Amino acid sequence: MKIREIMETLQLNKLLDKGDRKQNQLMTQWGELIEREQIDVVLTEYPRPQLARKNYTILNGIWKYAIMNEDARPVIWDGDIRVPFSPETYLSGVQRQLKPNEYLWYERRLIIDRIPMEKRLLLNFGACDERCRVYVNDTLAGVHSGGYQAFTIDITDCIQVGKNILRICVQDKSDTSYHGRGKQALKNGGMFYTAQSGLWQTVWCEWVPQIYIQELRITPDYDNNRVILEIESNKCLEKIISEEMVSCKILLFDQNQIVNEIKTNVLVSEKAVIVINISDKKSWTPEHPFLYDIRIVYGEDMVESYFGMRLFTAEPDSKGVPRLCLNHLPYFQKGILDQGYYPESLLTPVSDEAMIFDIETAKAKGFNMIRKHCKIEPMRWYYHCDRLGMLVWQDMINGGTTYNLVKTCYIPTVLFPLRHKRDNDYSYTSRANKIGREEWKKECIETIKQLYNCTSICTWVLFNEGWGQFDAKENTDMVRAVDNTRLIDAHSGWFDQDAGDFKSEHIYFFELVVKKGIKPYVISEFGGISLAIADHTYSDRFFGYGSQGDKEALKSAYNELDKRVQELKKEGLCASVYTQLTDIEEEINGIMTYDRKVVKL
Repeated sequence: MKIREIMETLQLNKLLDKGDRKQNQLMTQWGELIEREQIDVVLTEYPRPQLARKNYTILNGIWKYAIMNEDARPVIWDGDIRVPFSPETYLSGVQRQLKPNEYLWYERRLIIDRIPMEKRLLLNFGACDERCRVYVNDTLAGVHSGGYQAFTIDITDCIQVGKNILRICVQDKSDTSYHGRGKQALKNGGMFYTAQSGLWQTVWCEWVPQIYIQELRITPDYDNNRVILEIESNKCLEKIISEEMVSCKILLFDQNQIVNEIKTNVLVSEKAVIVINISDKKSWTPEHPFLYDIRIVYGEDMVESYFGMRLFTAEPDSKGVPRLCLNHLPYFQKGILDQGYYPESLLTPVSDEAMIFDIETAKAKGFNMIRKHCKIEPMRWYYHCDRLGMLVWQDMINGGTTYNLVKTCYIPTVLFPLRHKRDNDYSYTSRANKIGREEWKKECIETIKQLYNCTSICTWVLFNEGWGQFDAKENTDMVRAVDNTRLIDAHSGWFDQDAGDFKSEHIYFFELVVKKGIKPYVISEFGGISLAIADHTYSDRFFGYGSQGDKEALKSAYNELDKRVQELKKEGLCASVYTQLTDIEEEINGIMTYDRKVVKL
């Protein structure tokens, strides 16, 4: 294929086209159920299985909303919104784009029959895009920035018995600033999708004791047949000096049978580090995803969690070829790119069943790894990967000012010599703003801490195709200091700075090959074969990397690529990531349609 033909396939002219486009409102079966049954309170499962409590209240459902041109509390509300669906989505009931200079307000009542003695009330947010202020009974309870990370606010001092009013004010600059935004674009098209704002993951509250577990870090020590727990209370993280002790009991379960029990006393002002030995260790793999359960009683607090015994390394095989290994054994990671979008709800999974369906479909099609691309999923998604057996590469959320995609994306796709560029030219990769660079570092660390206990995550992907990339070597060192138990893909695609644990390249349009070196070699994106399915497309404009006329032609083209991948395994290929799991808006290169109603392969 000639370079000009490739550039036309990339549809640069259409990405710049501002003409009207026909758009179709597609629905998954789970969205249709919500509509048909008029379900207001959705996603009612406990949202955080990695640190679970029994006493909680889901606050999803119907809230009031208003979109304001100025930073003032609404006197008159615009209407109702179904939380946690962003106002831009169909299922929210609003379908209105929040603009960068506007303010999105939410309001709902919270009835509290009584305030238990010696208890505190935590208000938890799975995610809110992008910056928000939280008010309880007109008192500012807390603020947060970062559109993809979870956060918690202690609202105990703001509440009263009876009726309480929660209000949230949100602003979202989307892709007009340097903040993390993933694939969102106010002018969507091609590989960038409808921008969204506000609450997009579950909101819930839970009662906890005065001293409670605020952070839990679980580290499987595979080689030494043990697991290390690090427990930090709210008093510890508040850096309150205290000699107060609490009892701590830990129960380890193997299929509901207690296999170990530890009792000790710990200082509430210090991190508790507890080591649990595991006899007759059961390893975690995608084929046998065995999980141990844990119950921790910390003073008056009780939480439940789980973990799998696994180890991720890069090691030479018996012939000296560098390989990605699982539990010290070479393990080929056959991955698929997954961006987690839904036609009626965008980034918000429509239901727990919808998340499970996507994972199980990928697994049924022979994939053992999902690259979660430019998105952080709800914690339940990772739980399902943990229990179903699906490895995860987790992308960090990209940010930076407006991208010059011709320079940083399209040209490197087709001209391999231009893939080699130092990433300290901040303007080139849209990272001239120092505050934006520091913000990315902060959110990167927050992401790792939030997802640390997810068994299935084997790789952190720091940057993709140069979007907002900067100082990859230094940032790799930063990530390694926070988590040395996982592999790091420092620069997926190109602009390789010789950081990270393996060589990671994207290959579209050209023959798949292995570049041998001292590090494992992975093809972290390839394929992207397009096929439009009648009555299941979002738009009359399509984007992809070469198209096929029908399902049989698509299967044939995919099988040829898969055959080549199998051949390259012998030459040293360690992982591959096919683009992609589902169609998304104008992209029609999924193995499923956007509405999940047609599996193309």
